[in-house]
Amino acid sequence: MIRLLPLALLLLPAGTMADTPRPPEPPLLTWPDLTGRAQPKPDATIAYGTDALQQVDVWLPAGAGRHPVVLMVHGGCWTTSIADRSLMNWIADDLRKSGIAVWNIEYRGVDRPGGGYPGTFLDAGAAADALTANAARFHLDTTHVVAVGHSAGGHLALWLAGRSRLPKDSPLHSAHPITIRHVISLGGLPDLEATAASPDNGCGTEIVAQLVGKPGTRADVYADTSVPRLLPLGVAQDLVNGRADAIIPLRLGTAYVDQARAKGDRAALHIVERTGHVELIAPETAAWAQAKALIRSALAQ
Repeated sequence: MIRLLPLALLLLPAGTMADTPRPPEPPLLTWPDLTGRAQPKPDATIAYGTDALQQVDVWLPAGAGRHPVVLMVHGGCWTTSIADRSLMNWIADDLRKSGIAVWNIEYRGVDRPGGGYPGTFLDAGAAADALTANAARFHLDTTHVVAVGHSAGGHLALWLAGRSRLPKDSPLHSAHPITIRHVISLGGLPDLEATAASPDNGCGTEIVAQLVGKPGTRADVYADTSVPRLLPLGVAQDLVNGRADAIIPLRLGTAYVDQARAKGDRAALHIVERTGHVELIAPETAAWAQAKALIRSALAQ
């Protein structure tokens, strides 16, 4: 059926419709846009060590039963003074309201005593394994654990999924690490070697040496710390990255997905338009809607 344009539109001068300016795109979110909001709080906090940073926040949905659970890892360039686990509170609360429990871990950053290598990695592993030890207490279903990490936490979430592949002579090796079925990295930095060689990454290049040790301190500082060295992980991996992310260059996600696929892993890169770094963990955004859909799908498998 042919639709006739209204007479008023037909009488417009030539070029008028084409010349009508489009409304400007809304600005990207800044950190104060997120952190300035009222902050929701977890249902419980447990300690997995004696340091004040060796803690986990537990977010529990209403009702009884074995709750599906997300293992959550915050970013902040592996540096405690930049960010801690509370940065994830808004999306943790959103998952809690949607019937999904969250195990939001803390770890010592490179700027804290005991942080760096091996402490930051040992903390992340111990905090993750504490989920298994406390599952019955909090009525959590650990048969399909999904790890979700943002920024530097994306690296640690993927690294946690690959712990069973760590060299046995590594100080980071664990005989029985928690089994992670799926990883969702939000603007992550999985390849530490590529990060160290990328001056345009928002964490800088020297931070990697603070995390893993300078070359020469061990035979290969990346062998047990950088995710590509552990491939194939044997778990599904989804990377969600913002097209306009000025902190994490998009190529770091693209290159890692190519590496993972080449090793036989199921890995996908999801690029979200008009999205920066903050949008990835703000619950009202298109980026988080996509990540949440991936979480729901992974938990249902």
